[in-house]
Amino acid sequence: MTSTVDLLAYIPSPPQGVWYVGPVALRAYALFIILGIIVAIVWGDRRWVARGGEKGTVLDIAIWAVPFGLIGGRLYHVLTDWPAYFGENGQPLDALKVWQGGLGIWGAVFLGGIGAWIGCRRRGIPVSALGDAIAPGILLAQAIGRIGNYFNQELYGRETTVPWGLEIFERVNSSGQLDQLAGVSNGEVIRVVHPTFLYEAVWNVLIVILLVLIDRRFKIGHGRLFALYVAGYCLGRFVVELMRDDFAYEIAGIRVNTFTSGIVFFAALAYFFLAKKGREDPADLKSKNYVAAVSAGEAGAATPVTESDSAKTDAKADAKDTEVKDPEAKATGSDSPQSDSSEARASTAASDESSDAVKLSKKDKP
Repeated sequence: MTSTVDLLAYIPSPPQGVWYVGPVALRAYALFIILGIIVAIVWGDRRWVARGGEKGTVLDIAIWAVPFGLIGGRLYHVLTDWPAYFGENGQPLDALKVWQGGLGIWGAVFLGGIGAWIGCRRRGIPVSALGDAIAPGILLAQAIGRIGNYFNQELYGRETTVPWGLEIFERVNSSGQLDQLAGVSNGEVIRVVHPTFLYEAVWNVLIVILLVLIDRRFKIGHGRLFALYVAGYCLGRFVVELMRDDFAYEIAGIRVNTFTSGIVFFAALAYFFLAKKGREDPADLKSKNYVAAVSAGEAGAATPVTESDSAKTDAKADAKDTEVKDPEAKATGSDSPQSDSSEARASTAASDESSDAVKLSKKDKP
């Protein structure tokens, strides 16, 4: 039994994770997931523009990636915890209740990546380059989402006596019945556990900082920064899984998430070392619509060649030919003597004719 003195040093859980505004339920888990998505889109778009892409691209791709990611995350969670939904006394319809928590990051990244690939193909941009731009934002979004787990009192580890242990309260609904998810704390501490969701969140933030520093220093591209994000996350998740004792589907006595973390970690490292080095040319990050618009603009900006322009061009070409044929004339700054004499006589005759015409016009006037 934990003493009152010990409890003073522990981290308390929130008294509740759901608030009601009339019939509308505001769930902390959903709110932090949404906040994380917004942060990932805004920051990812800024990074994409800095690499040479168009503003608004990440939001357009997110329209495909986010729904795919949510479906993939939920599918992974349900498949790896299927007895809770389809086993004895399971509730199959609860598999659709995403707001109650339960999104597997592996499924979210996999199906979310497929959605992003579809969006990138439609715009004509490389999905690997987009992955590098949004990688830090995605991991930061995961850290923000873990705060939602804190409000749900879930994803915690084994019991502990460390000073930063987390208190898990008993929650009841308005009828006094036990409801750990949507109920309100009655002040009774059930367990003091390792806050593994907090460990993971802190680890994620550290990897985010590392990704940004590496990207600035080495100008990584072609999906290699995304691979580092995956490898870094898997390493932390592998350790966290070893600290948890909540129910999870196992293979040979080992949690499925532990297996997945290890396999994906080595796959990500392999991609990082085998993928093309360097970074994409900024011109390759422009969408096909942008390229088409620029090409059309350049074509429209070209002016048609008129006869006078053609004559001027021919005159310049003739002058250039004359300079090439008679370099001595070019050097002295004049044409041949015969040419100069003829032009002078023609100019004098024209001047005399003009003068006579003026005199005659004056005589005709009254």
